[in-house]
Amino acid sequence: MTDTVETTSSIRHFLRLDDFSADELHYVLKRAAIIKGKFKRYEPHRPLHDRTLAMVFEKASTRTRVSFEAGMYQMGGAVIHLTTNDSQLGRSEPIEDTARVVSRMVDLVMIRTFEQERIETFSRYSRVPVINGLTNEFHPCQILADVFTYIEHRESIKGRIVTWIGDANNMAYTWIQAAAMLGFTFHFSAPKGYQLDPTRLAGVPQNCWRSFDDPLEACDGADLVTTDVWTSMGYEDENEARRKAFADWCVNADLMARAKPDAVFMHCLPAHRGEEVAAEVIDGPQSVVWDEAENRLHAQKALMEFLLLGQID
Repeated sequence: MTDTVETTSSIRHFLRLDDFSADELHYVLKRAAIIKGKFKRYEPHRPLHDRTLAMVFEKASTRTRVSFEAGMYQMGGAVIHLTTNDSQLGRSEPIEDTARVVSRMVDLVMIRTFEQERIETFSRYSRVPVINGLTNEFHPCQILADVFTYIEHRESIKGRIVTWIGDANNMAYTWIQAAAMLGFTFHFSAPKGYQLDPTRLAGVPQNCWRSFDDPLEACDGADLVTTDVWTSMGYEDENEARRKAFADWCVNADLMARAKPDAVFMHCLPAHRGEEVAAEVIDGPQSVVWDEAENRLHAQKALMEFLLLGQID
């Protein structure tokens, strides 16, 4: 077998949420519930015995590392953890060469990096499935866990309204993909200068998302209200400007009061109380952020199982 792009064409990757079909997403979500049930009952579930996951971190993360590493160990596999200093992805050697070498030695690769192009390039030369642990453009594992969390609390997300209060970051664009695939409506609100890029929404059905200048209006009738830090990793130089621009985009009691009475609040964490969310909201009765954080573990276990073993009857 030669190391060409053609040899990897049948490998399934999870680089964007829409790399899967809606049916495949529903399957993974159902498997996540089954796997979580086993975890809570202390039932061993080790379908990935003798499989190895390589994790490449160009962007650090507590939750991504713990959830993937614990998940792989719990399923009977092994983990290799590589940081920027360990891997030098695309610096000491071309990304293509790193992909060719690493994918000969492991069964699965998770990469948390900067531009989406980097992980797309890696995947084209990988012999094994590649998972996007986060890029500047998309965060599919987090949205997979968030959707799972909503279903766990409210049974179905179809036909619901999900409101995003914050800038047009990787989470927002991935939520839009989820809305188009799973049949809910996405409300977006951000101050001027931090709004959605129309060129990135080409081909996305207009009826699955709406943009609002007023965050209160965006929350009207919402079933789920969610947000993220005002300054994402890599944008630290803009911190002060963002703090001023987003002053009226804090998810507080007034915003939550515009949502449905049984609406839930989510945050992908880490959170800054008093900035993007009020303490009374994130620590209040509508918050499901701790279930959401735990569910990264269960959703990603189901994801890794699916990529390596396919659907299990």
